[in-house]
Amino acid sequence: KAWMTTRDQQIGIALVAASTVAWSTSGLFTRMIDLDAATMLVWRGIFGAMGLIATGLMLDGRRTILDWGRLGKTGWTYAAISGLGMLCFIGSLRLTTVAHVAIIYATVPFIAATLAWFLLRDRPSRGAVVASVVALAGAVLMVGLGREGTLAGDLMALGMTVSMGLTMVLARRWPGIPTLPAAALSALISATACLPFATLSLPPPPQILLLIGFGLVNSALGLALFLLGSRRIPPIETALIGALDAPLAPLWVWLFFAETPSPTTLAGATLVFGAVLGHMLHQSRAASPKGA
Repeated sequence: KAWMTTRDQQIGIALVAASTVAWSTSGLFTRMIDLDAATMLVWRGIFGAMGLIATGLMLDGRRTILDWGRLGKTGWTYAAISGLGMLCFIGSLRLTTVAHVAIIYATVPFIAATLAWFLLRDRPSRGAVVASVVALAGAVLMVGLGREGTLAGDLMALGMTVSMGLTMVLARRWPGIPTLPAAALSALISATACLPFATLSLPPPPQILLLIGFGLVNSALGLALFLLGSRRIPPIETALIGALDAPLAPLWVWLFFAETPSPTTLAGATLVFGAVLGHMLHQSRAASPKGA
């Protein structure tokens, strides 16, 4: 049983890490797509939902349709909270600085741990808390502590962060939530929320291709992997791995646009990577049988 638990946790870590890689492409697609934020996110949600529904039909056929009926109150709650988080994310980027959003989101391990403690009685390990502090320090070093933000924007960024923490706790508490329908519903909710602010004309073909990629990689793949992985590991560890988004986002821009990160960005990224990887290695050694 101990081996199975360890194996399940390893799978969860791998899935959440993969979802973070998929979500970290958001900045790259945003740079490449020449549309306003609301229009871009409407298309992202539509193509993401289509990708998830098509994947479900290919893998499980009619069972996927039946899974929509099994979402229940928990599945709809998960999707609604996830969609609300995306709406808050959009609003925060419009009303405050990217730096403020990044720093506030870097507190998600502590918010997830607090929610897990109150709702699940799941006490975080000391190592996870220490690693979260180091990751937060790395994020602060990367983006700085600018004073250009607004209270309304910062509150929306906090709302996004709380919603992410709640989705981690929900996935952990109810691992039986139908993965693909819940993720597809979340994508549709975020698209619907942005629809009143979007431009409804059809984008040019090159932009459509980029939007399809944005929807399939960043939305469909990211949401599905996150929901599959976050049900297997504690919320604070899910959030800690999610902190890798901060150093990965500028990495994609460097690879595709040859924009060299500043020394401060590199130092902060090293702290984040070190905190996450160090904690994961420590967990792996602690879980290994003695003498192995």
